[in-house]
Amino acid sequence: MQIFGLDIGGSGIKGAPVDLDRGALAEERLKVLTPQPATPDAVADGVKQVVDHFGWTGPVGLTFPGVVTGGATIRTAANVDKSWIDTDARALFSERLGGLPVTVVNDADAAGVAEVAFGAGRDRAGTVILLTFGTGIGSALFVDGALVPNTELGHLELHGHDAEKRASSKAKEDGELTWEHWAHRVQRYLAHVEMLFSPELFIIGGGVSRKSQKFLHYIEGIKADIVPAQLQNNAGIVGAAMRAAKE
Repeated sequence: MQIFGLDIGGSGIKGAPVDLDRGALAEERLKVLTPQPATPDAVADGVKQVVDHFGWTGPVGLTFPGVVTGGATIRTAANVDKSWIDTDARALFSERLGGLPVTVVNDADAAGVAEVAFGAGRDRAGTVILLTFGTGIGSALFVDGALVPNTELGHLELHGHDAEKRASSKAKEDGELTWEHWAHRVQRYLAHVEMLFSPELFIIGGGVSRKSQKFLHYIEGIKADIVPAQLQNNAGIVGAAMRAAKE
């Protein structure tokens, strides 16, 4: 069975049909740049471009980098235009895609759902936290495989700052930090999250997951296991498709 999955991020919009039996992309994904400013209409145009590229005419699952309530309404917009707040994203995307059935879910929650089903969190009991390091820091919290949605742990205050302003991969790039220097910031962040939730496992997702050999060995003193996401930066696409298949 295939469903289209699409992952909206602060820097890119990427998508592809997903083979739900394997938890993998059925075709090579297409990525377009997120428009700046990332207004609802502009992002919807980018979504249409990606979906139209594949000639897709079935259900579409989309992620969004913020809190999504009721499967439709956007409540926060940290890394996209603030005009997203209170937008009915499901209605917007469905209209732009010619009436196709649309499901919208928080981006990190989607990535976590995929990793727990097919990746690094598979068959892991207890508390599991996936953290996606990109333009910001997304989070997905699971207890015995059940998702606690919209946790947004990237916005925890750490040393007087929004944590993602110090420890996201964008913060690494903007500050021209070495992998070691950045890893020490990530370590302080993980220690703070561990103090609050005592997870058995941290899964490190986002684009940096494919470069884990550059920084994970610098992170010390964390009691939980720390592993890179197995689906890497495709986890959000897969998870979005999985959620759409349940609608």
